[in-house]
Amino acid sequence: MTDSFRIRDGAPGQPLASTPPHGPLRPIELATGAVLGGATVGLVTVGSLVPFAAALQLVAAVPMGLLASRHRLRTIVGTTIAATLVTFVAAGLVPATNLVGVGVVGCIVGIVKRRRGGILAVLGLSALAGAVGAGFSIGMLLLFSRTRELLFDTIRSSAKGLENLTARQTWLEPLGRNVAAFADAVLHWWWAYIGGGIIAAMMVSSVVSWYVLGSVLDRLTWLPGRDDLLDAPADDRPVAPLPITLRDVSFRYPGARTDALQGIDLTVRVGEFVAVVGHNGSGKSTLTRILAGRPPTGGTVTSPGSAGLGVLGGTAMVLQRPESQTLGVLVADDVVWGLPTEVAARVDIDGLLGEVGLSGMGGRETATLSGGQQQRLAVAAALARQPTLLLADEATSMIDPEGRRDLVALLATLPRRHEMAVVLVTHHEADAAAADRVVHLSAGRSVDHLPAWPRPVRDQRQRAMGETVLTLKGVRHTYNHGTPWEAPALHGIDLTVRRGEALLVVGGNGSGKSTLAWIMAGLTVPSAGSCELHSRRGVQAVSKRIGSVQLAFQHSRLQLQKQTVGAEIEDWGGTGTAAVGRALDAVGLDRALASHSIEGLSGGQAKRVVLAAIVASRPQVVVLDEPLAGLDPEGRTGVVELIARLRDSGLTVIVISHDVADMAAVCDRTVHLRDGRLVEDPAAAKTFTPSHDWFGGVR
Repeated sequence: MTDSFRIRDGAPGQPLASTPPHGPLRPIELATGAVLGGATVGLVTVGSLVPFAAALQLVAAVPMGLLASRHRLRTIVGTTIAATLVTFVAAGLVPATNLVGVGVVGCIVGIVKRRRGGILAVLGLSALAGAVGAGFSIGMLLLFSRTRELLFDTIRSSAKGLENLTARQTWLEPLGRNVAAFADAVLHWWWAYIGGGIIAAMMVSSVVSWYVLGSVLDRLTWLPGRDDLLDAPADDRPVAPLPITLRDVSFRYPGARTDALQGIDLTVRVGEFVAVVGHNGSGKSTLTRILAGRPPTGGTVTSPGSAGLGVLGGTAMVLQRPESQTLGVLVADDVVWGLPTEVAARVDIDGLLGEVGLSGMGGRETATLSGGQQQRLAVAAALARQPTLLLADEATSMIDPEGRRDLVALLATLPRRHEMAVVLVTHHEADAAAADRVVHLSAGRSVDHLPAWPRPVRDQRQRAMGETVLTLKGVRHTYNHGTPWEAPALHGIDLTVRRGEALLVVGGNGSGKSTLAWIMAGLTVPSAGSCELHSRRGVQAVSKRIGSVQLAFQHSRLQLQKQTVGAEIEDWGGTGTAAVGRALDAVGLDRALASHSIEGLSGGQAKRVVLAAIVASRPQVVVLDEPLAGLDPEGRTGVVELIARLRDSGLTVIVISHDVADMAAVCDRTVHLRDGRLVEDPAAAKTFTPSHDWFGGVR
């Protein structure tokens, strides 16, 4: 029997109201609690054990407050209990006790902020929490009377010793007597002093945190705390996502003037491999969320049961950035992370890893995997849930061409080996070649084919290159050096870069490109060798000239920390409206964008804003780590043209990429990085040239 989601009566274009969350902790709550709880454990442990680092315990309330302000009470309670146990094992009783206090304070401030309360609510809750803590402490001392008497005898002896010591000096004798008298009074009325002290300390800590931590939470309110599309209403039907049929489906975001999707008709059945192809902003991800269980604002979605997102036999998702889904320390742990113990015990981890091409890697740390390997791990973790529907949302966009072809081939074979369907969402037309059916999306509508975009053409240099600006000699780097987990990344890199040059460093996932980028920017000191910057100040290690070489991350959003575009550029050094405007002009963005929220930027705009901020900081060299990753053809063409513009302005640009054909059009020289070794040989670089034209079709 099938059932449908239908549009409700009411205001057109408004999403269906979701029911308040209830029941066990959801995956997003578990993941958020794990991350923020881990941060709290680290801050409290270091603050308790390292001299002069006690202030970190004040900062520790921030992640707990953020957790409490955005999630249910049971999330913060569960996180505090787990974090306390970890802290006790790692650092002992006192740090664990401190973490409980941090958790309580963060919980109070976060909940009051979430419910829009004020200082009176903080005082009331902190007094109640203090009373509970006081009752627990007094009860424990009453229960363990021998321990109490031993503690009291120690205090009396210390007070008596101080009194005897001060009696040797006439002018100190009154101090000693007063201390001894106060100690006797405290021990006589110990229950009142301990109880009152705990209550007062909790109230004072909460009030201080309300003004300090509360200000931090206020500044973070603009950050999205959840994915509204995945926050679907409860569906109590049995888990059975397929076959799923969309009829005239539309979706409009709250506050939006137009639909993100319009008139979508689609059916997905078991055994199919379906590709959804479209450029950035075409509605691909919105369609993915509807397939994952989010009701549309128009039309109907019919399926025999619930989507069962993350549930055994339901729907699983593999996202664009695999590291955002990696939670286990070891590969084997990550495959079964979040599964019930009895289910995890039945999972054939080695078999799943072998199926996705990661045989024998169960014992490896997830942090040592390349991007392509992390994406394969995400597929293995999804398969461990025995999904009926697997949604791969831009899962190929962040990996190199060879890894992209391998991953698409893997996804294409899954429906033939398992009772399932796979939907691959991509902006690469070539990824759809193996699909049973292809759905093209443009501006939220289904179309016959996508518009073609011109490829970048080779651009002639307008300025001559200058003298040497950056030199790398014998650079080697090994992660976790000297430990059983050491992982060599670079082996003897020698490289010279000239002022005003545009250099392209190409290589596949795991070749060491990002490590090289961080060393060039001075953010990582090589294990051996040197990376030096030549300037008017002479020749210095780049690590001593932080900021002279700026690095644009592969994931631009990680570098954007302010609320608006203008504030972000000013934070990097573009002081004043005029400077912000000039920086936006330099990267081809409208000056009106300065007042826009960072959260509203597209992927291409985010990359340009980072570059605008870098331009405002006036560096000597700019290193761009995978600047085309995650962009559609239009965005890629725009970024390539932007790099040519920066090069022609006289800026030294180093591009780290696996997109040879596109980036070579504007770069003066190409060097190839393979297995941590640099080969400045055009023939070697050609061996990595992708065999597909990612702007559409096979080359």
